Amino acid sequence: MSERESMPCDVVIVGGGVAGLAAAIRLKQINEEIEVVVLEKGSEIGAHILSGAVVDPKSLDELLPEWRDMDCAMAETPVTDNWHWMLSKNGKFGMPHIMMPPFMSNDGCYTGSLGNLTRWLAEQAEGLGVMVFPGFPASEVMFDDNGAVKGVITQDMGIAADGSEKGDFQPGMEIEAKYTFFAEGARGSLTKEMKAKFDLEANCQPQVYGLGIKELWDIDPDKHVPGRVIHTQGWPLSESDSWGGGFLYHQANGQVALGFVTALDYKNPYVSPFQEFQRWKTHPAIREYLEGGKRVAYGARAINEGGWQSVPKLAFPGGALIGCAAGFVNVPRIKGSHTAMKSGMLAAEAAAEALAADKEHTELADYEANLRESWIATELKKVQNAQPLVAKFGGDLGTVLAGADMWMRTLKIGLPLAMKHSPDYTYTGRADLFPPINYPKPDNEISFDRLTSVAFSYTNHAEDQPVHLQVKNPELQKESELLVYGGPSTRYCPAGVYEWVADEDSGEMNFVINSQNCVHCKTCDIKDPNQNINWVTPEGGGGPNYPNM
Repeated sequence: MSERESMPCDVVIVGGGVAGLAAAIRLKQINEEIEVVVLEKGSEIGAHILSGAVVDPKSLDELLPEWRDMDCAMAETPVTDNWHWMLSKNGKFGMPHIMMPPFMSNDGCYTGSLGNLTRWLAEQAEGLGVMVFPGFPASEVMFDDNGAVKGVITQDMGIAADGSEKGDFQPGMEIEAKYTFFAEGARGSLTKEMKAKFDLEANCQPQVYGLGIKELWDIDPDKHVPGRVIHTQGWPLSESDSWGGGFLYHQANGQVALGFVTALDYKNPYVSPFQEFQRWKTHPAIREYLEGGKRVAYGARAINEGGWQSVPKLAFPGGALIGCAAGFVNVPRIKGSHTAMKSGMLAAEAAAEALAADKEHTELADYEANLRESWIATELKKVQNAQPLVAKFGGDLGTVLAGADMWMRTLKIGLPLAMKHSPDYTYTGRADLFPPINYPKPDNEISFDRLTSVAFSYTNHAEDQPVHLQVKNPELQKESELLVYGGPSTRYCPAGVYEWVADEDSGEMNFVINSQNCVHCKTCDIKDPNQNINWVTPEGGGGPNYPNM
């Protein structure tokens, strides 16, 4: 193998999302001499960013107070009205917002493309001198002789599927840094390694997740109400004893962003989050917005849902977890960008202080302490039982109990203890204990099939490269995932990556991985019942190319 080139810097940030870019900007605001590198695995900044999104501008106001006057597209569409519907199969009941604690309000928030906000933040970062490198995933962490993180190695380019070097082979680069921020988003591959190496989850609950699936539609202008925000609960997940909810946001340019989140602790292995989303769109209250419109984009991404009790230890020698790599999503508010950005800013302030004191590869204890005393902690503690209560008691009773718990925490009346939960994969039941679900066929007007949908994510991976979805034990996959659990990988994946295919001659079932379809949602890494699938970074620039999700 060719010798790797090395590039030194003060701080390397793994992930070009809002948390990583907020950290980069804050570092330069404190000291323009700090050398900051941002690595992003997508083909461009924003290519892999997917969120609803309704954005609380709290962190933007702190980071760039004049952002509304700086040609930021997010400022185009302030939230104008809020609706929360409980759905039955054919009807709906509007939940009065007066029943919700005041902090649940979307007043003062904005709806738009988080991907475009990320692109705008990258422009601000580069204007301050941050070096932003899209198409360069970090694939390996480097350690010094004392075991502290000292940087990362970017993914090799030009490796064939058999592991050999192709003619265009280029070895990854060593990015040596005094501090490394892991901002990979939910279930990052290197973050997972750091959690294990430094036992970062020793004193917290395991993280749990939901799978968010989203589409963008151009709709009839007569139906478009800029700034309208709709959230739903109930049907169709109420029919499969699962929980989650939908959203429909009226954004700029006559578009609506709509999507559906399915909590990944569902028990019935026949549940298909993709099919639940397609079915949700056929509800009369949702269909009426979409009829006469046109779908223009599709995507999917896992979302942290564990809450405050699942936040791990954040700082370790030479490194820190920021943003959704750590898990700061406020589940009831369906928001995490503001908390992610704030965590990046706090990490930046701690690192800048350490660098000013000529320290390197130390543990940023001030980051940990300051975050746990910040408004992030205050906000997340108020909602920390919402997800566990709904997961335990179901959508109806669980929602009532969650609301009561949030009010009690808001009013500081006899605060109950934080509830516990287990990893999502542990809830998956045996196939013989559940009836298969007969999902309706797509009508190709409102509902669609998976492969057609993946085409609208503009996903692409370089051909002839190692499969980045690593099955640790193929025999276990057949004996357990297929024969015991009924092959849930063929249903939980929103991109049709996994198939069980019978051999034409022997009839033996073979596990087929269509890795070129992968939209990097990480669901397989989370929900496989044996934790037998490990998601690692593919060659740089691979994956979805979301235009404005």
